Amino acid sequence: MESRDHPLDEGLQAFRMALSESGRPLEDVCDHVLSALDTQHGEDDIALLMARVHGLPKDAVGDWSLAPEARSVARARELARDQLTDWGLQGLVDTTELLVSELVTNALRHGHGEIRLRLLLDRTLVCEVWDADLAQPRRRRARDTDEGGRGLQLVGLLSERWGSRRTPRGKTVWFELALPDGESAPMDPAEALLSLF
Repeated sequence: MESRDHPLDEGLQAFRMALSESGRPLEDVCDHVLSALDTQHGEDDIALLMARVHGLPKDAVGDWSLAPEARSVARARELARDQLTDWGLQGLVDTTELLVSELVTNALRHGHGEIRLRLLLDRTLVCEVWDADLAQPRRRRARDTDEGGRGLQLVGLLSERWGSRRTPRGKTVWFELALPDGESAPMDPAEALLSLF
């Protein structure tokens, strides 16, 4: 985008213009971008990675803000339960409620400010809980006599995947659950909880 003959502003403008045409196959878009940017100066290696991202329809997203107060844990469970019922995913309600409780409780205990809960229905169910603290969560090993410290172990045990990522003003902790296929039953949350002791 920048060379001795072309300032960065010109390169960025050429890049934006080259990407303004939509609907073409990605290989054609890549070729067009490389030719529009005059990449023949040969001073540097060039890597171009492109992906086409499609958003989810509005009815496949549940998004709520929660106050940083204890009663928000129950509110988060209620919102998750109602949303999953609307989507016809009653089989995931118990597990989702339990894991949402854990993540919202952690956001209250270890984060600060407003909490955001988001459910995304795509090939899997994704739940995200955002708070304004930058510290990343860590799984820890709770002793048998500890009253807490098992939340992320439970999230790891019951979800397909989980993780966290930084955001510009905090972090998002997320988990993913497989959608019911009618053949395999998900792990019972009560059994999973007892297995941690």
